[in-house]
Amino acid sequence: MTFLPVTEQMELIRRGTEEIIPEEELIQKLVWSKEHNTPLKIKLGCDPSRPDLHIGHAVVLRKLRHFQDLGHQAILVIGDFTAHIGDPSGRNKTRPQLTLEEARQNAESYVEQAKVILDIDKLKIVYNSDWLDAMSFSDVIKLASKYTVARMMERDDFSKRFKSEIPISIHEFLYPLAQGMDSVELKADVELGGTDQKFNLLVGRDLQREYNQKPQVIITLPLLEGTDGVEKMSKSYGNHIGLHDSPDEMYGKILSIPDSMIEKYYLLALDSDPQTMAEIKAQLADQAVNPRDIKRRLARELVTLYYDSETALQAEKNFDKIFIHKGIPDEIDTYQLSQETLLVEILFNAGLTKSKSDARRLIKQNAVKLDGIACSDINYSLRPGCGEIIVKVGKRKFIKVIG
Repeated sequence: MTFLPVTEQMELIRRGTEEIIPEEELIQKLVWSKEHNTPLKIKLGCDPSRPDLHIGHAVVLRKLRHFQDLGHQAILVIGDFTAHIGDPSGRNKTRPQLTLEEARQNAESYVEQAKVILDIDKLKIVYNSDWLDAMSFSDVIKLASKYTVARMMERDDFSKRFKSEIPISIHEFLYPLAQGMDSVELKADVELGGTDQKFNLLVGRDLQREYNQKPQVIITLPLLEGTDGVEKMSKSYGNHIGLHDSPDEMYGKILSIPDSMIEKYYLLALDSDPQTMAEIKAQLADQAVNPRDIKRRLARELVTLYYDSETALQAEKNFDKIFIHKGIPDEIDTYQLSQETLLVEILFNAGLTKSKSDARRLIKQNAVKLDGIACSDINYSLRPGCGEIIVKVGKRKFIKVIG
């Protein structure tokens, strides 16, 4: 393996990062790596409590891919054991604990979705239950003795809950220690994470020192706000863009982001290089350029990133037909009626809603239209002989019901 000059590696590594702690140590590690022709171990912990990935998760995954492209060893740590504890990061209450089986099932989904970003063939995947589950109670006591309660209370999540008299369970203090032990076990050179993980990552540095290892360098990535431009991207906030969203959904959601988020999405969601970023900044500053046109380019490029350019152009064509020309897409799925069926059942069976209760909610909100006319009757049904009816759910989902 021939590594690029350290200055060139650092140019790519710095792109889109929030902090490198400390940067001089990373440079030293890269120099050592090049001199000894040995890849660095780059660790990223995966929280398997969230099986659905979105482009907010992709920010840190792309940074891991950067290191892969530079020739270093990327290690994805599946936190199946730490999911027992529940990461308290950014939480104002104790996070629910998962069983090992639930965590493993979610992890399979995580890895499958991450394939669109990472080079899976060169990725090392490990499960922290392999070493954490093997620790005895004596080992846990020894580990806990290496950190003080005062240090734990420096963490914002804990200090805020303590001041607000919101319960903190003792096991939650063990989460950052367990994550830190992952770094010790793997002898990680670098650990990646969102800015909300900074405390946990620093604990890893401390524990590596305690175990006479060279401490890992910390690289934090910004949290990407969702389509509302306010809250961090999350499925629970309903502002996410899923990695497996359809091209039409992905395109439409990007066009819904506030203009103020365009530059950040180019940097973090598209992983744009400095030249592209300079071009986008200049266009945004030019009053003669409509931000909508920049956003349309962003939407095309994002769909191209996860699908291809032809699919992106079709998604744009579909969007224009639906929202500008008030039409319907050229190609939509069909649903054949064999008997009288409730509209709620049709929406659920066709995959247009996540559940029947979700279907009822959308109907009550007048978000379901039959041939362009809103239907608010949750007991409405369609029967054979009704002909062809275009059912529209929300802004972007269509199905042709044939009776």
